[in-house]
Amino acid sequence: MTDNQNEFIKERLAPCGLHCGKCFAFAGGRIHELSRELQAALGNFGAYAERFVTLLNDPVYASYPEFTKFLDHLAEGGCGGCRREECRLFASCGVRPCARERNVDFCFQCAEFPCDRTGFDENLRRRHVAINERMREIGVERYYEAIRDLPRY
Repeated sequence: MTDNQNEFIKERLAPCGLHCGKCFAFAGGRIHELSRELQAALGNFGAYAERFVTLLNDPVYASYPEFTKFLDHLAEGGCGGCRREECRLFASCGVRPCARERNVDFCFQCAEFPCDRTGFDENLRRRHVAINERMREIGVERYYEAIRDLPRY
């Protein structure tokens, strides 16, 4: 793996192994990009949505203002990823500071993996352990290739 490939993958995969690039908050990620595209494609649809409630006799269009609030949130995409800033999703995450302290790129590279320093709930902890075991088994690059186009959630 070239240094450029390695850096690209590390920008996308957090030290815990979760795919930051697929997170809804990741700036430049697919959700961020698609949300902006949808905003542009919808244009001034709000004015029509109001009328469609009556014209099409469909109350679903009354939910459009709430939908646009959510879409606006997804289109913000202001996170640079866990390697650049603190995790915006898991306030109790202890992985990033631990990885820095132990000078590892991923948890599986630590002699104490798996440990209890993550701060994750049991569901996320199980996922984190499985991801890191898989990366250790097949390598980070092969792991990234296998999951890069899969949804994160």
